[in-house]
Amino acid sequence: MSIEPTSTVTVDVLAGHLGHLTEAQQDAFAIFHENLSKAKLYTPESEGSRPSHDEPTLLRFLRARRFDPAKAQKQFADAEAWRAKHNVEELYATFPADELESSRRFYPRWTGRRDKNGLPVYVFRLASLDSTLQKELNKVPAERRYERIVALYEAMSRFVLPFCSHLPHSTSPTPISSVTTIIDLENVSIGSLWNWRKHLQEASSLATANYPETLSTIAVVNSPSFFPTVWGWIKPWFDEGTRNKVHVLGKDPGSVLRTLVDAQDLPKPYGGELDWTFQDEPSLDDAAKAVVGEMPKGPVVFIDGQAQKPLVPIKNQTSTSS
Repeated sequence: MSIEPTSTVTVDVLAGHLGHLTEAQQDAFAIFHENLSKAKLYTPESEGSRPSHDEPTLLRFLRARRFDPAKAQKQFADAEAWRAKHNVEELYATFPADELESSRRFYPRWTGRRDKNGLPVYVFRLASLDSTLQKELNKVPAERRYERIVALYEAMSRFVLPFCSHLPHSTSPTPISSVTTIIDLENVSIGSLWNWRKHLQEASSLATANYPETLSTIAVVNSPSFFPTVWGWIKPWFDEGTRNKVHVLGKDPGSVLRTLVDAQDLPKPYGGELDWTFQDEPSLDDAAKAVVGEMPKGPVVFIDGQAQKPLVPIKNQTSTSS
């Protein structure tokens, strides 16, 4: 990735995805399936039961390791061990709704809209993380901060992505498995970025290891003159594949962003027509409202065309009642 401003962004959202695999990639996917099943890391679909993991999730791990089944299995196994260690299923299912909604202020937020390929558009405006929010976050124990990040990634991977897959999109029937993100550095000082670096690194590291290939295009707008210095700090947080998805846009980001996102779905601060700012709730379009009405609050998953509350794992329900 170049840190020099660019006036064009070219994205291939289909390569390596379902319905668009090369013969070699299909073979690697079949081997990956078989190896995971033999290792009891994956349970295929059977009569009356769903597979333990959906196809887009498995493919994300395989793409992250350039379709090397052995390397993908290692990352997948590590991620499954991580999920077990942190009781991720129970954590998300029982996460307090008000705390989850409040936590969104510190991380990239879904606008409620999608880009031209159907990918959800997220925005992260770092200037909104002012000293008041920093003090608030610093009062939260480190372990709970980590759990909040996990819950937000679960919300993205288990609600936003399958929800957007269900909605009409130009690349249908290929599922949506990643997001387009606008990083807004307007009015950000080098000192504030330094203060937030550990917080941002924690979220980035967690995602790279356990939610791979969920980032598609990353558009950096309003970058300050010291951005090359900042990029030097954060570049090691990402693998090469993710670094290549970062695009620093020039003085008129709107003209570039409108090639990725229709004007009615792009927030006004970035050259679009959507009346939305970083502090706002997701602004769902008509197609999304027709499915879920208003944006659901708290932990939610999207299954069989419906927004549902996630189920608490049975073993935890049993232990609670005993």
